[in-house]
Amino acid sequence: MRIQSIARGSKSRGFTLIELMITVAIVGIIAAIGYPAYQNVLVSSHRGTAQADLMAFAASMERHHSGGFTYEGAASEGADTGAPAVFASFSPAAEGSQNKRYDLVIDEADGQSFVLKATPVSGSTQASDGNLYYYSDGRKGWDQNDNGEVDKGEWCWSC
Repeated sequence: MRIQSIARGSKSRGFTLIELMITVAIVGIIAAIGYPAYQNVLVSSHRGTAQADLMAFAASMERHHSGGFTYEGAASEGADTGAPAVFASFSPAAEGSQNKRYDLVIDEADGQSFVLKATPVSGSTQASDGNLYYYSDGRKGWDQNDNGEVDKGEWCWSC
Protein backbone atom coordinates (compact mmCIF):
# COMPACT_ATOMS: atom_id res chain seq x y z
CA MET A 1 0.00 0.00 0.00
CA ARG A 2 2.77 2.35 0.80
CA ILE A 3 4.34 1.90 -2.63
CA GLN A 4 1.17 2.95 -4.40
CA SER A 5 0.76 6.12 -2.36
CA ILE A 6 4.33 7.17 -3.12
CA ALA A 7 3.87 6.58 -6.83
CA ARG A 8 0.62 8.55 -6.96
CA GLY A 9 1.85 11.50 -4.88
CA SER A 10 5.28 11.92 -6.44
CA LYS A 11 5.89 14.70 -8.94
CA SER A 12 8.61 14.62 -11.53
CA ARG A 13 11.36 17.13 -11.14
CA GLY A 14 12.97 18.92 -14.09
CA PHE A 15 11.86 20.81 -17.17
CA THR A 16 9.59 19.77 -19.96
CA LEU A 17 10.70 20.04 -23.56
CA ILE A 18 8.28 22.94 -24.13
CA GLU A 19 9.76 24.90 -21.21
CA LEU A 20 13.28 24.38 -22.55
CA MET A 21 12.24 25.46 -26.06
CA ILE A 22 10.62 28.63 -24.72
CA THR A 23 13.78 29.44 -22.73
CA VAL A 24 16.01 28.90 -25.77
CA ALA A 25 13.71 31.10 -27.88
CA ILE A 26 13.84 33.92 -25.31
CA VAL A 27 17.64 33.73 -25.08
CA GLY A 28 17.83 33.77 -28.90
CA ILE A 29 15.66 36.88 -29.12
CA ILE A 30 17.74 38.67 -26.49
CA ALA A 31 20.96 37.72 -28.31
CA ALA A 32 19.55 38.85 -31.66
CA ILE A 33 18.78 42.26 -30.19
CA GLY A 34 21.88 42.59 -28.03
CA TYR A 35 24.62 41.55 -30.46
CA PRO A 36 24.09 44.36 -33.02
CA ALA A 37 23.94 46.89 -30.18
CA TYR A 38 27.21 45.50 -28.86
CA GLN A 39 28.80 45.78 -32.32
CA ASN A 40 27.67 49.43 -32.57
CA VAL A 41 29.31 50.17 -29.22
CA LEU A 42 32.56 48.59 -30.44
CA VAL A 43 32.54 50.64 -33.66
CA SER A 44 31.86 53.82 -31.69
CA SER A 45 34.63 52.99 -29.24
CA HIS A 46 37.17 52.37 -32.02
CA ARG A 47 36.13 55.65 -33.67
CA GLY A 48 36.76 57.44 -30.37
CA THR A 49 40.24 55.93 -30.23
CA ALA A 50 40.94 57.16 -33.77
CA GLN A 51 39.72 60.63 -32.80
CA ALA A 52 42.09 60.68 -29.82
CA ASP A 53 44.93 59.50 -32.06
CA LEU A 54 44.15 62.28 -34.56
CA MET A 55 44.39 64.82 -31.74
CA ALA A 56 47.76 63.39 -30.66
CA PHE A 57 48.84 63.39 -34.30
CA ALA A 58 47.87 67.08 -34.54
CA ALA A 59 49.98 67.78 -31.44
CA SER A 60 52.92 66.07 -33.18
CA MET A 61 52.34 68.27 -36.22
CA GLU A 62 52.44 71.35 -33.97
CA ARG A 63 55.73 70.16 -32.46
CA HIS A 64 57.10 69.69 -35.99
CA HIS A 65 55.92 73.20 -36.88
CA SER A 66 57.59 74.73 -33.83
CA GLY A 67 60.94 73.31 -34.94
CA GLY A 68 60.92 74.61 -38.51
CA PHE A 69 57.98 77.03 -38.67
CA THR A 70 56.33 74.91 -41.36
CA TYR A 71 54.13 71.83 -41.55
CA GLU A 72 55.92 70.68 -44.68
CA GLY A 73 58.20 67.65 -44.48
CA ALA A 74 56.31 65.91 -41.69
CA ALA A 75 55.48 62.86 -43.80
CA SER A 76 57.79 59.92 -44.31
CA GLU A 77 60.97 60.58 -46.28
CA GLY A 78 60.47 64.34 -45.88
CA ALA A 79 57.35 64.47 -48.03
CA ASP A 80 54.51 66.89 -47.35
CA THR A 81 51.66 64.35 -47.58
CA GLY A 82 51.21 60.65 -46.96
CA ALA A 83 52.19 58.43 -44.05
CA PRO A 84 53.50 60.51 -41.16
CA ALA A 85 57.06 60.47 -39.90
CA VAL A 86 56.11 62.45 -36.79
CA PHE A 87 53.46 59.99 -35.50
CA ALA A 88 52.30 56.39 -35.92
CA SER A 89 50.73 55.68 -39.30
CA PHE A 90 47.82 53.73 -37.83
CA SER A 91 45.23 53.80 -35.07
CA PRO A 92 45.06 52.60 -32.33
CA ALA A 93 48.58 54.00 -32.03
CA ALA A 94 49.03 52.45 -28.57
CA GLU A 95 48.67 48.90 -29.97
CA GLY A 96 50.54 46.90 -32.57
CA SER A 97 49.97 47.36 -36.28
CA GLN A 98 48.21 43.98 -36.48
CA ASN A 99 45.29 45.57 -34.55
CA LYS A 100 45.01 48.70 -36.69
CA ARG A 101 41.55 49.89 -37.57
CA TYR A 102 42.42 53.21 -39.21
CA ASP A 103 45.27 54.38 -41.42
CA LEU A 104 46.49 57.86 -40.49
CA VAL A 105 47.87 60.17 -43.19
CA ILE A 106 48.70 63.79 -43.77
CA ASP A 107 46.11 64.60 -46.44
CA GLU A 108 47.30 68.15 -47.10
CA ALA A 109 50.13 70.24 -45.70
CA ASP A 110 51.81 73.51 -46.54
CA GLY A 111 53.74 76.04 -44.55
CA GLN A 112 50.76 77.29 -42.58
CA SER A 113 48.08 74.58 -42.43
CA PHE A 114 47.44 70.87 -42.56
CA VAL A 115 44.65 68.31 -42.89
CA LEU A 116 44.96 64.95 -41.15
CA LYS A 117 42.86 61.99 -42.23
CA ALA A 118 41.96 58.66 -40.62
CA THR A 119 40.74 56.09 -43.15
CA PRO A 120 39.06 52.88 -41.90
CA VAL A 121 40.96 49.70 -42.71
CA SER A 122 39.02 47.43 -45.06
CA GLY A 123 38.09 44.12 -43.51
CA SER A 124 37.94 45.57 -39.99
CA THR A 125 34.85 46.42 -37.95
CA GLN A 126 35.36 50.06 -39.00
CA ALA A 127 35.33 49.37 -42.76
CA SER A 128 32.10 51.29 -43.49
CA ASP A 129 32.45 53.94 -40.79
CA GLY A 130 33.67 56.81 -42.99
CA ASN A 131 36.81 58.94 -42.88
CA LEU A 132 37.71 61.21 -39.98
CA TYR A 133 39.42 64.56 -40.60
CA TYR A 134 41.23 67.04 -38.38
CA TYR A 135 42.15 70.48 -39.71
CA SER A 136 44.92 72.70 -38.37
CA ASP A 137 42.38 75.42 -37.53
CA GLY A 138 40.62 73.04 -35.13
CA ARG A 139 37.74 71.89 -37.35
CA LYS A 140 36.78 68.25 -37.18
CA GLY A 141 34.93 66.31 -39.84
CA TRP A 142 33.46 62.84 -40.16
CA ASP A 143 32.56 61.79 -43.70
CA GLN A 144 29.77 59.45 -42.62
CA ASN A 145 28.38 58.87 -46.10
CA ASP A 146 31.93 58.20 -47.36
CA ASN A 147 31.68 60.34 -50.49
CA GLY A 148 35.20 61.76 -50.16
CA GLU A 149 34.25 65.15 -48.72
CA VAL A 150 32.86 66.52 -45.49
CA ASP A 151 29.30 67.66 -46.16
CA LYS A 152 27.24 70.27 -44.33
CA GLY A 153 26.01 68.05 -41.48
CA GLU A 154 29.33 66.25 -40.99
CA TRP A 155 31.44 69.00 -39.38
CA CYS A 156 31.72 67.30 -36.03
CA TRP A 157 32.89 63.95 -34.71
CA SER A 158 29.86 63.20 -32.53
CA CYS A 159 27.05 64.01 -34.95
